[in-house]
Amino acid sequence: MVGAGVVGCAIARKFALEGASVVLLEKGADILSGASKANSAILHTGFDAPPASLELACMKAGHAEFLAIRQRLNLPVLETGAIVAAWDDEQLARLDAVEERAHANGVTDVRRISRVEILAREQRLSGAVLGGVLVPGEHVIDPWSTPLAYARQAAAHGACFVFGAEVGEAKRRDDLWLLRTPKGAIRARVVVNAAGLFGDRLEQLAFERSAFEIRPRKGQFVVFDKQAAALLGTILLPVPTEQTKGVVIARTIFGNLLVGPTAEEQDDRCRAAVDEQTLNDLTAFAARMVPDLRDMPVTAVYAGLRPATEKKDYRIASDPAKGWITVGGIRSTGLTAALGIATHVFDLFRAFGLSRSPPQDIIWPMVPNLAEHLPRDCTLPGCGEIVCHCERVTRREIEQALQGPLPAGDTGGLKRRTRAGMGRCQGFYCQADVAEIAGGRLASAAATPTRAP
Repeated sequence: MVGAGVVGCAIARKFALEGASVVLLEKGADILSGASKANSAILHTGFDAPPASLELACMKAGHAEFLAIRQRLNLPVLETGAIVAAWDDEQLARLDAVEERAHANGVTDVRRISRVEILAREQRLSGAVLGGVLVPGEHVIDPWSTPLAYARQAAAHGACFVFGAEVGEAKRRDDLWLLRTPKGAIRARVVVNAAGLFGDRLEQLAFERSAFEIRPRKGQFVVFDKQAAALLGTILLPVPTEQTKGVVIARTIFGNLLVGPTAEEQDDRCRAAVDEQTLNDLTAFAARMVPDLRDMPVTAVYAGLRPATEKKDYRIASDPAKGWITVGGIRSTGLTAALGIATHVFDLFRAFGLSRSPPQDIIWPMVPNLAEHLPRDCTLPGCGEIVCHCERVTRREIEQALQGPLPAGDTGGLKRRTRAGMGRCQGFYCQADVAEIAGGRLASAAATPTRAP
């Protein structure tokens, strides 16, 4: 298996729980080194997904499975619901279609909501809102602990994660794949290509062609200070268009308020840069919807890339004769759909007819809580000193993230496991202490998020 993003981690978990022998190759130093490290962290219902699409089926299955297993993995949910808000007559006229699609997609609790009801629910919202659609099942989750939990459960059932292992050669010989990496060669009967932004290039490496083309889509985000979270309790969604789902305003599981993403096509698959004008536009957009945000400090800004393709639906296909499964084109809905995608991919794998021996007892490793609305480690006995005061991260949290199964591999991975350096000072005050605790065990990585320009 190639690619340790949220989808790759979920697939590794599913295959390991079904008794398959799993080796996951990741070119980065840690999980979530690519597209998965930057997203809006919303647990989607699929209410606005393309009808009868694979994306819809995987989102609904993933949503249901996440809620069924989350407590056993200690994964938090911030129950917010969402409102698709209309701000002009054209958007208002499209709300009936939004509701009709939701019902056709099986999300039957979605309903029209009046301007009066919206303002009664969200009193800090601009009075310019004209109406909306309420989506009760859309919530906020932890975008980083979730795939970490999947990966740790996979590892607990025998999955092997190899980092710094970019695939440089892929050859099929005697019904086996030979994948050459800087960490050595791997032989496998089946390859699952979950390489995200480089999925088409991996296919080209293996077959000298690819059935799809990755077209990177950049999304920029602005994160407001923690006091901003009190201004909005419900996820605020735009009325979608044919081109994009648009910009979202939502609380984060870490106690901030987020606005984004943009949708910008670019050729570069590695670098997601922020620019001042776009960030100013995002903050101005948010202030029009929630006026009290005008004077609210910005804690951080960041950008991420989504592995969009020339088609809107997921690009998932299998070739049993060649021992290959491609999982491509997983865009912004991948966090929600990951568990559903994993089940779909394993169903494709069944056709390969390979023997396996599922474990009799399932291990459920619990990840530490990073959610602001639930008890944090700093409130528990024996936590030690607080190292990152902005985010109230303890020495114990940092030390535990550097130990055990799948320890943090780089500075970005440590940040995603602990929140250290995510706050107002962006690591200015705690960076030296964190480095001292890490003791040279981490590779360097670009900071995410970054300070505002």
